[in-house]
Amino acid sequence: MSTTKLIQGNAAIAQGAFYAGARFYAGYPITPSSEIAQICAAEMPKIGGVYMQMEDELGSMGAIIGASLSGAKAFTATSGPGFSLMQENLGMATMGEVPLVVVNVQRSGPSTGLATRPAQSDVMQLRWGRHGDQSVVALIPATVAECFELTVKAFNIAERYRTQVVVAPDEVVGHMRESYTIPEPGELEVIDRAKPTGAPKDYKPFDFTPGAVAPLAAYGSDYIFHVTSSMHGEDGFSCNTPANAARRVAQLHTKLEENLDDVIMVKEFDTDGCEVLIVAYGVVTRAARTAAANAREKGLKVGVLQLQTIWPFPEKAVAKAAANARRIVVPEMNYSGQVAGEVRKVVGDPSMVSQVNSYNGTIMFPDSITKALF
Repeated sequence: MSTTKLIQGNAAIAQGAFYAGARFYAGYPITPSSEIAQICAAEMPKIGGVYMQMEDELGSMGAIIGASLSGAKAFTATSGPGFSLMQENLGMATMGEVPLVVVNVQRSGPSTGLATRPAQSDVMQLRWGRHGDQSVVALIPATVAECFELTVKAFNIAERYRTQVVVAPDEVVGHMRESYTIPEPGELEVIDRAKPTGAPKDYKPFDFTPGAVAPLAAYGSDYIFHVTSSMHGEDGFSCNTPANAARRVAQLHTKLEENLDDVIMVKEFDTDGCEVLIVAYGVVTRAARTAAANAREKGLKVGVLQLQTIWPFPEKAVAKAAANARRIVVPEMNYSGQVAGEVRKVVGDPSMVSQVNSYNGTIMFPDSITKALF
């Protein structure tokens, strides 16, 4: 029987991870994500999983990489300063095509900044934080329900495409409480990684065919395989030829590029025929929808496009929603307009795009957006 609870966003992320089959958590507490570690410490052992308190965020990433390669669905949670420390090992996971989920509950910076205050300023770090050519999937929820459901989706994407997925709510979404009915087992799709079926002697842990995702064996099984952070061939061992490097890097991108319809998620609110389009994500979506409703009462046709997937950027969805708009407004809780710049690249006339930016550690209110609509 389904259970409806008044649940916090961070708690919904933890519960979504359990629902998706996560059975290993390694992490280091940091505001405003610490509730996720606290819940995992209490609940993981009850469901046959493992919780590890690590010495820092570098160790946390190393632990979940090892756990994933051993066959477990694994994740960790952090905030901006910890996410910075995770980048090198996250790059290792990229090169090794290790499926895992990282939760980054965004807070105000730079550096320690306002540790208990919200921001949306890690957007570019989500995409480009690691060195070298690489792809990552980043999802940003706006509600407690989305915290649960996008976490399940994050594990599905990670497992299906052997990739790393970052779930990046802002502090407000992580700490707000809303009623949510926890789905029964089987109501939401849960995907497990493909495993090899051939003879162990023939197993190759990588497939560099464009768009391909090789099955992943588990350490300790009959399938012996090697994972390295260096450039490598399909057998997992070092290979430094230009031709191999080109195939390796391209496949890391094409396995997502050829499946964008599965990876990219948006929500549209009154976008058909809108004169003004608001493109928003995270908690700002809530203020944007209120501002749009108020503007429609005054006769202005305003629609809202909520980006649940930030990376890969939903170019087609933005272009489609903006097709008939004469103006586009992008409200964000950061100084420079990190998503506004991406929107400008997509639309035909960049001058159509207006920014509304808040970067003082407080939530954005509808009035700030309304002023930009008229």
